[in-house]
Amino acid sequence: MSYYKILGLNKEPFSTSPDPDFFYESQEHHAALMRLMIEVTLRRGLNLILGDVGTGKTTLSRKLFQMFKARENIIFHMILDPTYETEELFLDSLVRTFKIEVTSATPTVLDYKEVLKKYLYRKGIEENKIVVLLIDEAQKLNPLSLETLRIFLNYETNEYKLLQLVLLGQLELLPKVQQMKNLWDRISLKYVLNPLDEQETKELIDFRLRQGGYDSALPVFSDEAISAIYRYTQGYPRRIAMLCHNALKALVMENKNVIDLEIIQDLIAMDVKVAA
Repeated sequence: MSYYKILGLNKEPFSTSPDPDFFYESQEHHAALMRLMIEVTLRRGLNLILGDVGTGKTTLSRKLFQMFKARENIIFHMILDPTYETEELFLDSLVRTFKIEVTSATPTVLDYKEVLKKYLYRKGIEENKIVVLLIDEAQKLNPLSLETLRIFLNYETNEYKLLQLVLLGQLELLPKVQQMKNLWDRISLKYVLNPLDEQETKELIDFRLRQGGYDSALPVFSDEAISAIYRYTQGYPRRIAMLCHNALKALVMENKNVIDLEIIQDLIAMDVKVAA
């Protein structure tokens, strides 16, 4: 039997998979979501969300998709790994992502651009749909791919952009975009996700336990344990989830009633030893 069943949980509460149901909306994450919703709905064009590894960017993208998927006027597409060596490969990926049929057996770059342009005009004007393209790990985009996206952002009516682009990336994406002044000037939303503070770390842990089905009034983590978790993880959600996952396993194996400071200190010492 898995440890979370023993603890009366229905689901693994500290998985590092980007499950939107386990997305804790800190003040910053909530602000990023709401601003993205507004910018996309107003069809403003380019949105940039930056953050270090493990700050919750990917889970935020899944939450955004969850919020948009029920709306009939929004067509939502995602690219999770935008590593393309050539412009042709990137355009081919966009065509496949948008599920556009290409009649030519050996399409050229111009063919790809033309069918994508027609797609955006048909969906955005004739069908009045909001076409969203979210690219995760956007720091992997090369200058050719960024320039291609800039061109698509030129397609617009007098009132709105035909493509709503959301780039989620690590901080090294920033200088790449800044070097392209004609792309930088088109950014409607720039937002940086920072790690959680100690109170938010506690709230994230409590939230995830409740989402996993824990319904007891008894605390699972002592206050001292949570403080130690915060200090070691520095408030990064992914690190918090990994440490808490190991703490729950230790709780069961050591047959304790609460995850105390000793459990967390032992796990940290083990982690430091492995990393050394």
